[in-house]
Amino acid sequence: MVDVRELAIKWALKNAVDHGGRAELGPVIAKMVAESPEVKARIKELRPVIQEAVEQVNAMSLEEQVRRLEEIAPELLRREARKEEKKLPPLPNAVKGKVVTRLPPEPSGYMHLGHAMSGLLNYLYARMYEGGLWLRFEDTNPRKAGLEYYENFRRGYRWLGIEWDYEKNNSDDMKLYYEYAEKLIKEGHLYVCTCTPEEMSRQRREMRECLHRRHTTDENMELWSRMQDGGFKEGEAVVRLAGDMRSKNTAMRDPVMFRIVEHPHPIVGDRYRVWPTYDFAASIQDSLCGVTHVLRSSEFAFRDELQNYIRRLLGMRNPTIIEYSRFEFKGTPTSKRVIRELIEEGVVEGWDDPRLTTIDAIRRRGILPEAIKEFTITQTGFSYAKRVYDWSLIASINRKILDPVARRMFFVPEPVKLTVEGLGYSEVTLPYHPSRDMGVRVLKVDNWVYVPRNDLTKIGVGNMLRLKQLANVKLTTLEDDTAVGEFMGKEPVEGVPIIQWVGLESADVVVYKPGELIADDGSVNRDSMGILRGVAERSVETVRYDEVVQFERFGFCRRDSGEELKFIYAHD
Repeated sequence: MVDVRELAIKWALKNAVDHGGRAELGPVIAKMVAESPEVKARIKELRPVIQEAVEQVNAMSLEEQVRRLEEIAPELLRREARKEEKKLPPLPNAVKGKVVTRLPPEPSGYMHLGHAMSGLLNYLYARMYEGGLWLRFEDTNPRKAGLEYYENFRRGYRWLGIEWDYEKNNSDDMKLYYEYAEKLIKEGHLYVCTCTPEEMSRQRREMRECLHRRHTTDENMELWSRMQDGGFKEGEAVVRLAGDMRSKNTAMRDPVMFRIVEHPHPIVGDRYRVWPTYDFAASIQDSLCGVTHVLRSSEFAFRDELQNYIRRLLGMRNPTIIEYSRFEFKGTPTSKRVIRELIEEGVVEGWDDPRLTTIDAIRRRGILPEAIKEFTITQTGFSYAKRVYDWSLIASINRKILDPVARRMFFVPEPVKLTVEGLGYSEVTLPYHPSRDMGVRVLKVDNWVYVPRNDLTKIGVGNMLRLKQLANVKLTTLEDDTAVGEFMGKEPVEGVPIIQWVGLESADVVVYKPGELIADDGSVNRDSMGILRGVAERSVETVRYDEVVQFERFGFCRRDSGEELKFIYAHD
């Protein structure tokens, strides 16, 4: 005997995840009947149970819906992923069942859209080739790593629907790095250098070898031990690779492989004071993890030669490296350093400020993970050409996903009270959605309504307007906070501008409208967050926290607070 409630929850979750977080009764019943035909004969009896399941699912956040669906029916999530993956170009040197990719975040800041898009590519390719995916934290700089950042990346990847098969931290293998370092010192490939950073930079510019390359193996091993035992302070000694100081690639000019960092690590603590640089640790880890394909942005291209060289010295296999243009978005920074400065200066309120491209910020803005996924697949190209994306590209995809599922409501920014002579008391029943059965609301008016000031100013005294689904009105006077009009009938008149309105039952609403934080000339726009105060129909109080609705003639907005009627504008 089928468990009807379980079946209803499963298909309600699937329907909600596919449609921006809101399930509909009809499609859920259809899926249940398709899976268990015996449900059809009892549908009248079971309808209340199914309705309750749909309401329970709709009360969840989209993130929770994805998590629950992954728990009870992960194949429904994976099926969607496979459908999308068909749009990706094939990988070179890829063998089905053998491909291994990785998510390599540095836990030194919050996950942003570039991390998300790169993560999606690695995830989708791993699944396309039925391979494996590592989540590997590049955390060998103790001064930058923070526990909150590890969890932020995990949460962000889960929100995107990314599943990883294995997880580790680069800091887990410190003893192994030391073993490899000693091996390379003894073979003459690494040496300890006590030059100042300024002197090392000068050597690289002048393509001049450091005198410390002449150290004997014993001298290098003694200096290496002193670095670990406290014989040098931070900045007094480093371990460098004996590379090629005349190479056109500056990354090969005796780069630093180990340095002293006198700062506790959030996971390892203070057990180590000598830490490998990114290039040394990442080179080794890609081999240890069996990574076959490294997919990353082209800013790393000059490091390919160095990392491949390190692996060759250690007798390790090199992966196939595929690079693409860095993901940048017009009007917003992705640099952690720049964002930190903006936070410290009070320009933005935090890492989740909706003007930023962090994943927390994008979620607050009402952008759905499905939109990011589709954008990634359609826009990514394996090219070095720099591209700066416009927000409108993501908005167009997000709008397409939201439009079938978002409830419609009236919101009036900067309201003016319009008295309509001859209108009288009236009630209007309007659907929440123009084409889907999502219920209705009843709007009540007497002889006045709130309307947007900007609309009245544009229409002008003496001209006619239409209050949507209500009445035609001729505007006769317009003052600062009030206006008067004359009722001109209820039948629509062609060519008359239609505006939204709010009547007797209203609620005060605040909408935050993010603008471009960085101007074209690189300056910071400190007034880039617009704040619009207005009134909405009373049914706005039924909007759940995290739900996105469409305020008609205004735009899609996400409720940002469970207590206040505070919304964040996503796009039109």
